Amino acid sequence: MSAVTDEHGHYFVPEPSPYPVLLAGALFLVGLGAALLVNSFALGWAPLAAGGGLTVYVLFGWFGRVVGETRAGVYGLKEDRAFRWGMMWFITSEVVFFASLFGVLFYERNIAIPWLASFSGPHSPLSAYAPWPAFHVAWPSSGPAGKPFGIVSPWGIPALNTLILLSSGATVTWAHAGLRAGNRTRLKLGLALTILLGVTFLAFQAREFAHAYDELGLTLHSGVYGATFFILTGFHGLHVTVGTIMLSAILVRAFKGDFTPQDHFGFEAVSWYWHFVDVVWLLLFVFVYWL
Repeated sequence: MSAVTDEHGHYFVPEPSPYPVLLAGALFLVGLGAALLVNSFALGWAPLAAGGGLTVYVLFGWFGRVVGETRAGVYGLKEDRAFRWGMMWFITSEVVFFASLFGVLFYERNIAIPWLASFSGPHSPLSAYAPWPAFHVAWPSSGPAGKPFGIVSPWGIPALNTLILLSSGATVTWAHAGLRAGNRTRLKLGLALTILLGVTFLAFQAREFAHAYDELGLTLHSGVYGATFFILTGFHGLHVTVGTIMLSAILVRAFKGDFTPQDHFGFEAVSWYWHFVDVVWLLLFVFVYWL
């Protein structure tokens, strides 16, 4: 271990690590495998699985090293500030990611389809360039060759999942308050309840997807609406899955005695992420399911 010191105090500098290079290689394999599968190459599963396994290995090793350094007491205020800025920039990148997906939804619904409608109709001078016969403004749209489908009612599983995620935001905040008060039982109980609510959300979302595919005919092939619906809700479900795994790791650390009322950034970082997931779901409920 080495350290850099200046007039403001100590700053810990870890030893060189292979994890950044390994993670870059893992992500390359994941991207390669996904690209091959999308283009109907069955062998794409091999690099995808290898990349996924390597990613898990790196995450366990890298975060394990950081946890070990935390327990060794090598971090100070400057490292804490760096971790906070890192997490804030990470969440900012997630905001941009979902903003781009919501932007696609807005463009399709409010710009592209109305614009295409200007080519249609018997009195339109551009009718010869209509996208397909009898095209008209309609949302959701399955396109010229799409099969009819139904839409998911917002007042069934989506409304229930909204209540579940809002409740999970309350339980993780309750756990945080317990940690700050030195009540570790409340910390563990609040985390366990949050994890349970996250798993329940995912179970209901899986039921919703099955219902959409099997009973409503709403699939990824249901035109632009089907693709947008499953990409937005599917990526959110992936984030809930990641958040649930992160909360589980924090719960394990809590049982091992980690975190104090004064020093618990690991918990705070995960709670920030979980609240972000909650906010994204509220936007999904309004703009994908309701409006």
